[in-house]
Amino acid sequence: MPLPSLPSALARALTERGYTDLTPVQLAVVQPDAEGRDLLVSAKTGSGKTVAYGLALATDLLGDNEQLPPAADPLALIIAPTRELALQVQRELQWLYAPTGARVVSCVGGMDPRTEQRALNAGAHIVVGTPGRLRDHIERNNLRLGGLRAAVLDEADEMLDLGFKEELEAILDAAPAERRTLLFSATLPKPIVSLARQYQRDALRITATSGEQGHSDIDYHAVRIAPSDTEHAVVNLLRFFDPASAIVFCNTREAVRRFHANLVERGFSVVALSGELTQNERTHALQALRDQRAKVCIATDVAARGIDIPNLELVIHAELPNDAQSLQHRSGRTGRAGRKGISAMLIPHPKRRRAEAMLRTANIEATWMGAPTADEIKGRDQERLIEQLRPTEDASEDDIVIARALLASSDPEQVVAALVRARRAALPAAEDLIDNGPEESSRGPSSAPRPGFENTAWFTIDIGRDKNADPRWLLPMICRRGHLTKRDIGAIRIFDKETRFEVVAEAAERFLASVRKVVEPDGVNIVPLADPDIEPARSRKPMRKTHSGMGSRPPYASARDNAGPREYAPRGPRSDKADGPRKSNYAPRLDNHGPGGDAPARTPSTRPEGKPAYGQTSKKQAEKLGGPGGKPFKPKPRRDGKPRGSD
Repeated sequence: MPLPSLPSALARALTERGYTDLTPVQLAVVQPDAEGRDLLVSAKTGSGKTVAYGLALATDLLGDNEQLPPAADPLALIIAPTRELALQVQRELQWLYAPTGARVVSCVGGMDPRTEQRALNAGAHIVVGTPGRLRDHIERNNLRLGGLRAAVLDEADEMLDLGFKEELEAILDAAPAERRTLLFSATLPKPIVSLARQYQRDALRITATSGEQGHSDIDYHAVRIAPSDTEHAVVNLLRFFDPASAIVFCNTREAVRRFHANLVERGFSVVALSGELTQNERTHALQALRDQRAKVCIATDVAARGIDIPNLELVIHAELPNDAQSLQHRSGRTGRAGRKGISAMLIPHPKRRRAEAMLRTANIEATWMGAPTADEIKGRDQERLIEQLRPTEDASEDDIVIARALLASSDPEQVVAALVRARRAALPAAEDLIDNGPEESSRGPSSAPRPGFENTAWFTIDIGRDKNADPRWLLPMICRRGHLTKRDIGAIRIFDKETRFEVVAEAAERFLASVRKVVEPDGVNIVPLADPDIEPARSRKPMRKTHSGMGSRPPYASARDNAGPREYAPRGPRSDKADGPRKSNYAPRLDNHGPGGDAPARTPSTRPEGKPAYGQTSKKQAEKLGGPGGKPFKPKPRRDGKPRGSD
């Protein structure tokens, strides 16, 4: 949309910033039917919401004027969930309202409250802050809302998730009732709708997101990795895509520290961003990314909302997000304002189903791929170097003098090779990743061995399916204990109680010597295997008796575990005890036994003298219960002292 319909001061600021069109959410809030009304806006992350409510506030702040009056009590209040988002909103509104002479003040946790108090006392047109700090300034009478014309709740769903409902209600209750309230949120769950009903009047609902896709400007990649290859896969993704800026998301502060140290060691320019850092450290980290002094940011979900980093081309989920909503917010840091971006989610094999479910919930179609290999990265490097070193403009006279001097004393190919070598020396080395692992087999050696494995030695390790054995984590463990590389390991075959693997004959003796030297606390044993063609006997699950007494079978047994039909035979009379019929819970039909019945009449059983039949009482028991010659039975009193049965 052309910009002339906006106030001339704001249109000029947008033009100087490079805006030629408005995004859908920005266009929706400046329509005539939205002017002066409360707004309930749902828009996807990266859609330009900050500029949108900046434009929506123009009529409340400026009216028909081009300049704002001298700063006093604030005219507009912006509430954001995090410090980083609040400071970013302050920067956005400063350039947008710079031609109007606006004074924008921030009040966020982690900053000096006395400095903020002095800024508020000096006057402000717009105040941007986090809920806790804004409420604190209101209670101390540093922030006076008597002249407030509009209040904006940015990322309202996140503020409620973080537990700021009480602070939001206190702030909105302190504002004038006739104010205008704008509520912006990526999603509109029930708590948001309830908050809107409580504090908005006749709100216009605007939905500027399709809901069919997670994000149309982001290419999603699901990267299959071995569980132990996460850090190496992050290195290779950064090298393969070579982004101008990238964010690597982790779930914990400890993981942020670990990834930060590893990437710094490998030569990347990295900063860290987590909740344990001070506000000053977090501000410097983000500024380093914006200034291109750092290319990679390792962060927790503290950076998943509202952070806008120019030229952020790649987001890597080193650890799976907690849910589909977190996945979208993380990925939304790239592909903003019409720019393209890449979101790569590292998926260890045990977590594949969870990742697939998360992608389905988020309506994301991801491209499945393996982590880039060293050879693929080498090919990409060659393409980029050719493009970077190709002459694109006229060289200066000084450059030509140096080039002629080099060509006069050296071969041209050697000169170019030296330049390429210098460029490559500045690039971090790619990592050698673990393969997806050889396919497991349940039988003997293949009739066609892999090249180089015609002569091998077999070993066995006492870990099998009962311990969730998987080649993807067994392979690195075997290599580590035997001081080998994956190129020395052949087939891996997993059975119920053990796993067999082959080692090239040249390395077998050295492997066995290394294994015998290592004393591991987990008690895992690796020993040579005499005959790999003999398959171990299939283990059977422990047997259990059935309630009917008609046989036994293992719990949860399958047809394979119980070959052949089960045979049921009636049990004959017990020969050890002639103690009459069994006690039964079912009374016989009166017309079935005795005279006239189908079955013969029952005959009393003979039992040894003094021994009662089933259902009868022995002489000793009768005496105990107060029978002939016994003491009367007296029940024990209850704990409360009352006789039993008194209630």
